Amino acid sequence: MSRVKTGVVRRRRHKKTLKQAKGFRGSRSKNYKNAFQTLLNAATYEYRDRRNKKRDFRRLWIQRINAGARLHGMSYSTFIAGLKGAGIGLDRKVLADLAAREPEAFAVIVQSAKAAHASIQEARKSTAA
Repeated sequence: MSRVKTGVVRRRRHKKTLKQAKGFRGSRSKNYKNAFQTLLNAATYEYRDRRNKKRDFRRLWIQRINAGARLHGMSYSTFIAGLKGAGIGLDRKVLADLAAREPEAFAVIVQSAKAAHASIQEARKSTAA
C-alpha cells in the first residue's frame, strides 16, 4: 500500500484555523497550535456567554422596572404581584422599555398594578379574619 501524505488537506485545515484566529494577538494568530488552542477556549467562552447574556439582560430589565416602580411608590416585588393579579401579561423586556422610554404609559400600568395589589391584600385580610 502506498503512503499517503496529508499536505493539501492539512494545509487547508491549518489555513482555515488561522483565518478564524485573525485578530488574536501575537503567536495566537500566527502559530497553528496556539491558534487552535485559543479557538477552542474562544468557543467555550462563546457558548457560555450566549447563556450569560440572557441572564445579564434579565437583571438589567429588573433594575429598570424597579427604578420605575419606586418612582410611583411601589417595590419591584409588589409591582410584579400586582401585574399578575391584574392579569397584565407584559414581559420584563417590554416593561423595562416602557419604564425607560414611555413613563406615562408605565404610570398607567403601575396604577392598575397598585389597584390589583390592594384588592389582593383586602382578599387576604378578609379570609384571615
